[in-house]
Amino acid sequence: MDLRYFSSKHKLGILGGGQLGKMMLYNTRKFDINTSVLDPNNEAPSRLACNHFVQGDLMDFETVFNFGKKVDTLTIEIENVNVEALKALEKKGVKVYPDSNTLATIQNKAEQKRFYIKHQLPTAAFKAYNNKSTLEMAVSENVQSLPFVWKSARFGYDGNGVKIIRKHSDLDQLPNGECIAEDLIPFKNELAVIVARNPKGEIKSYPVVEMEFHPEANQVEYVLCPARIPESVAKKATDVALKTAAAFQHVGLLAVEMFLTQNDDILINEVAPRPHNSGHQTIEASQTSQFEQHLRAILNLPLGSTKNKACGVMVNLVGAEGHQGAVVYKNIEAIMALEGVTPHIYGKKMTRPFRKMGHVTIVNSSIEKARKIAQKVKESINVISE
Repeated sequence: MDLRYFSSKHKLGILGGGQLGKMMLYNTRKFDINTSVLDPNNEAPSRLACNHFVQGDLMDFETVFNFGKKVDTLTIEIENVNVEALKALEKKGVKVYPDSNTLATIQNKAEQKRFYIKHQLPTAAFKAYNNKSTLEMAVSENVQSLPFVWKSARFGYDGNGVKIIRKHSDLDQLPNGECIAEDLIPFKNELAVIVARNPKGEIKSYPVVEMEFHPEANQVEYVLCPARIPESVAKKATDVALKTAAAFQHVGLLAVEMFLTQNDDILINEVAPRPHNSGHQTIEASQTSQFEQHLRAILNLPLGSTKNKACGVMVNLVGAEGHQGAVVYKNIEAIMALEGVTPHIYGKKMTRPFRKMGHVTIVNSSIEKARKIAQKVKESINVISE
């Protein structure tokens, strides 16, 4: 086995320098892995933690290609990168994980949905539309029935690019562009499973997590691990996640987000081929964090144990409504006095409503106790501006 990654000249490139990159870099520092990061923001959270930082456009072919040809292994912390540049880098012998084909499929929600159908993976029924006007015509002619979930085919994130359409006038606010109209599923829960796979084909999954969402922002507010579901449902969700990972033959992490229907069926919502919000609690609660696991996977190292050390709940810290400007974490001292509570501050200096600014992990021997402390954390801390 080639272990020439540690204290060596091997260069790991990361496309994207946000909080996911920053938390990945906790582990490259631990292992003394040489890193380069590309991000458009000169104040990106990852800047101080990497060996080499490059400011540049992740969607520009030349920028990504020139960055990538100087590294040995290239990975991502955000999907919106130039796939054609990745294809060119693969031809030059750069190891790119996830590969360009996986990323091209996942970048487009219509292609992603077609992939599930092709591989007989369970997902909500949908129709794809090239633009807003064809969708409006389909609704007017009752070809597309209401209500449905509108999703932008490209560039959606953190609840952006997703809207529930209940009446014809709701279409007025939609942007133009390729989209899908998905059946509105009366689900009782949202679940996620993170799967890790290395080039040798070794594969491991994390315990199923349960996600609670903010009703307005459509962002995850809480992640609970393990999910409070029957063992039979957890097995079904894990099986779907493993089958999805096998279909993609991805390398690295694949976070599979799922709906649990009223009949206890599992439907795939979407996937992310990178560390994910649904795995942040693994830093404190798991034997191997998702960020370390991603590195182990893309470097073809043995995968670490995915077992829980304790029950974990993650609380997202997002900018409060009505606040924009230099950030202040009000009452952070109060939550740090609570047992089992660890805040992670992402290093973004400016806040705005619903911007992800950090997260807090709560570990406890009881998931119910951890959830109660998480509620206290949520009610105590406030991300405001000066």
